[in-house]
Amino acid sequence: MMQQDISSGLLALGLAGEEAQVERLNAYMSLLQKWNQTYNLTALRDPAVMLTHHLMDSLAIIKPLRRICPEAKTALDVGTGAGLPGVVMAIMCPQLSVTCVDAVGKKAAFVNQVALSLGLTNLKAHHARVENMKGSFDLVSSRAFSSLEDFVKGAAALVHQQTVWLAMKAHVSPQELAAVAGLAQVFHVEPLRVPGLDAQRCIVWMRALTAA
Repeated sequence: MMQQDISSGLLALGLAGEEAQVERLNAYMSLLQKWNQTYNLTALRDPAVMLTHHLMDSLAIIKPLRRICPEAKTALDVGTGAGLPGVVMAIMCPQLSVTCVDAVGKKAAFVNQVALSLGLTNLKAHHARVENMKGSFDLVSSRAFSSLEDFVKGAAALVHQQTVWLAMKAHVSPQELAAVAGLAQVFHVEPLRVPGLDAQRCIVWMRALTAA
């Protein structure tokens, strides 16, 4: 579909994508377009817009993730929707076991179909509310998932002392940061540059208050 565009985007992001990863990213976008025609997984329909606003937006977190969480083995993507950024993390970080959760059944079903179709044995999805999930994860991520406060409260039972929280935001206000002060420690707000997207993006990095 747009394999060359994906390769160019990876290069712009400073990511050395292996050929198999580029092929999987391309196949993922093809599946998303196909399923979207029937199941309305995302409001975006134009392939070029989906490339920048969804795929490149999610790929922009990979280099920071590798830097901040090099030893993470397990990840939970909260409110994953069509698998953004969960599927992208599973493709680009094969050492990471990624669990996606979404309250909408058709979205979780799509992610599981992606895992099957692309042979991603490190990816699975659950149709559930995050508050009902069990387990403990090294990394907990979200993309445009409500407020930071709701994100942290919703997944509070699924973290351990060394867990890192990765919240993708377009913009974060001082008030939103202040709202999580008693729940988690914000240790970095990292601006992101997304190839082809002239819009504000950032990662809010957090860790447990009791972390060393």
